[in-house]
Amino acid sequence: MALSPLTHRRISNFKANRRGYWSLWVFLALFGLSLFAEFLANDKPFLIWYDGSAYFPVLQSYPETTFGGEFPTAADYHDTYLREKISEKGWMIWPLIPYSYDTVAWNLPTPAPSPPDATHWLGTDDQARDVLAGLIYGFRISVIFGLILTVLSAAVGVSAGALQGFYGGWFDLLFQRFIEIWSGLPTLYILIIMASVIVPGFFTILILLLLFGWIGFVGVVRAEFLRARNFDYVRAARALGVRDLTIIFRHVLPNAMVATLTFLPFSLLGGITSLTGLDYLGFGLPPGSPSLGALLAQGKANLQAPWLGLTGFFTIAVLLSLLVFVGEAVRDAFNPRKLGL
Repeated sequence: MALSPLTHRRISNFKANRRGYWSLWVFLALFGLSLFAEFLANDKPFLIWYDGSAYFPVLQSYPETTFGGEFPTAADYHDTYLREKISEKGWMIWPLIPYSYDTVAWNLPTPAPSPPDATHWLGTDDQARDVLAGLIYGFRISVIFGLILTVLSAAVGVSAGALQGFYGGWFDLLFQRFIEIWSGLPTLYILIIMASVIVPGFFTILILLLLFGWIGFVGVVRAEFLRARNFDYVRAARALGVRDLTIIFRHVLPNAMVATLTFLPFSLLGGITSLTGLDYLGFGLPPGSPSLGALLAQGKANLQAPWLGLTGFFTIAVLLSLLVFVGEAVRDAFNPRKLGL
């Protein structure tokens, strides 16, 4: 399908912002690599060739007896005994980082947290876990969390703003008063209280943040609908008997999505920082989960191990900077002045 001239101008304006354009590609590359975290950092080999057969421990769990061991429990591929058994009749191919985010390294040269070395490139934390492996998994879960929260918040906020602006009147007035009261609640305190009452988890934290995350989308969409509800094409559609929902979502909403698309990168940034902040305070994901906030908390608790705090700080700084630059480029792409409108 051919792109319209307006879309071509928007893409050109986005590419003209070189900082935002390349930031998008760097972010997509980092996120794409993190999606394959199990193949980058894992305490299980990619492939084991043993006694003429191929095994894939990354995809399937095998008991120790499969490779000549004595126990029917899950194989520990870091165990020297099992390694010798496999090397007698085959070989193994390991990931680039032979540790997962929850793998405990028992053979550290110094007590944990140990500094970076040839085995642990970014050192280990105070529980003897590889920092780089935890960083890869934590990056993935943070971005996925932010993306899901952004999509759901946009769906709820855009729908609410569309209905509010389209119908106006008492519906708009009462809804605005509700939003003012709801947005005035102490969000952080409510999240902390709820996290102490219910068991924290990915979806529970997502729902709690969604309760307040949708409000930011309402204002921009509501303003566009208040302006467009009296346009001639809307009046003509009503006169022809077109249903209100059809007018809202098929005819008016596409014209009101410009402000929403501009807001999306910054909403993603807010979702990531919210999860990181809750994890840092100890009210986020369950203990032991890969988390950027938990890494920052470890850096605060272990000032004698500066690699923990510095790793968490620079990761968050780079991630948020990339998203800000992308948001600026998206804003330029939809700027009416730069489009000549």
